[in-house]
Amino acid sequence: MRGYYTADEVRTAEAGLFDEVADGVPMRRAAYGLATVVAAELRAATGGVAGRTVTLLVGSGDNGGDALWAGSMLRRRGVAVRAVLLDPDRAHVKGLAAFRKSGGRVETGIGAPDVVIDGIVGISGSGPLRPPAARLVETISAPIISADLPSGVDANTGAVDGPAVTATVTVAFGALKPVHALAAARCGRIELIPIGLRLPDAGLQALEPAEVGELWPVPGPFDDKYSQGVVGIRAGSATYPGAAVLCTGAAVAATSGMVRYVGSATDQVLSHCPEVVAAQTVRDAGRVQSWVVGPGGGTDEAALQALQDILATDLPVVVDADALTLVAADPDLVRNRSAPTVLTPHAGEFARLTGTPIGPDRLGAVRDLAAQWGVTVLLKGRATLVAGSGRTLVNDAGGSWAATAGAGDVLSGIIGALLASGLDADRSAAAAARVHALAANLAATRSGDVGAPISASPLLAQVGAAIRVLRGQSSRP
Repeated sequence: MRGYYTADEVRTAEAGLFDEVADGVPMRRAAYGLATVVAAELRAATGGVAGRTVTLLVGSGDNGGDALWAGSMLRRRGVAVRAVLLDPDRAHVKGLAAFRKSGGRVETGIGAPDVVIDGIVGISGSGPLRPPAARLVETISAPIISADLPSGVDANTGAVDGPAVTATVTVAFGALKPVHALAAARCGRIELIPIGLRLPDAGLQALEPAEVGELWPVPGPFDDKYSQGVVGIRAGSATYPGAAVLCTGAAVAATSGMVRYVGSATDQVLSHCPEVVAAQTVRDAGRVQSWVVGPGGGTDEAALQALQDILATDLPVVVDADALTLVAADPDLVRNRSAPTVLTPHAGEFARLTGTPIGPDRLGAVRDLAAQWGVTVLLKGRATLVAGSGRTLVNDAGGSWAATAGAGDVLSGIIGALLASGLDADRSAAAAARVHALAANLAATRSGDVGAPISASPLLAQVGAAIRVLRGQSSRP
């Protein structure tokens, strides 16, 4: 798994490294990596390195020092480098000396550079850009390469509450930080530069594509339709029959087991997926290994009774959409349930569950709800968060193509199918989010490299293709 480390964890690891190596070595390692990435960007954008121009935006402290040292290294490659010191009295002494010695110039204006290096604020900074820095950043039209993180974006939460940098590339030093997943759109492409840090297991992790492909259930030589898992879907209503079609279709596409459907949209579901087995009530559905309840299902007495019947079982349950509204009115329906329970809210549903807006710290909020209620919570967004049994998983979708009506119904069906196969709740939710995001991207770009808006139906149609892509990256046949 890919790990993301808080600012405190990184500072602790850096302190250990500083005790082991000569003074200044970690900074020069970071600066060398930064300079290498900048040179590659110059070459890609302009066809060369020597004779090109770079401007450094230099804040106080080590982040500014990283930029100054990188500037001195670029000077030795023939790049014309100027530095704008935002706080001259607090500029990194050794970095500034090296920069001046290399022939770098200290200026007050940005000029017309080919690339700008953002060395304004590091992981110890907080809050938005100060007005002088914000005014400078507003004038930039060149690509920005941020040192460690885009300045003005919180390292631990990815929150932005004022002016901040939007980078083309972010060069992370030593470890990825939560900002790199939670504010990926601000970071641009992320390059990780090892500097020798010894790090513990991360509290925030992301499944690698090959890991998702490795764990995805496929039929073995002795499997049948029952042994691979049977998922029950209680979804849809006279008002929203399409939710049943999307959720059930996703469960059918995700695994090779069996899908049972309960609800009022039997005709619509069977017309799209004739392999589904339908029943009138939860109690008549037959044996299943997991349930999905809520998409388009309404909030009337019948919907509440079905939800109560499903949650009274000892089976894993995915609670989505209208069922979340019912749970918000009576949290004891799911609190500390003995079987795995996955809640799948978007920000508005999350606010109804907790009674307060989610706020800037999405990571802390989702962890708190999961711990207080004893459930797994999947908080939807470009960076989807999954908090459950001790660890938190994140999936950056790489875009927002799945921000369309009905896409959440597809996601819930995929999660339910994985739960029925026996996969634990955390990984079921995170792996489903990965496939869901990839399916949306495939649907949006199916006719070329440029994406176009999609709806939930073409997203559903690409679920199998997305699974195939991820399985192709694993070593499992």
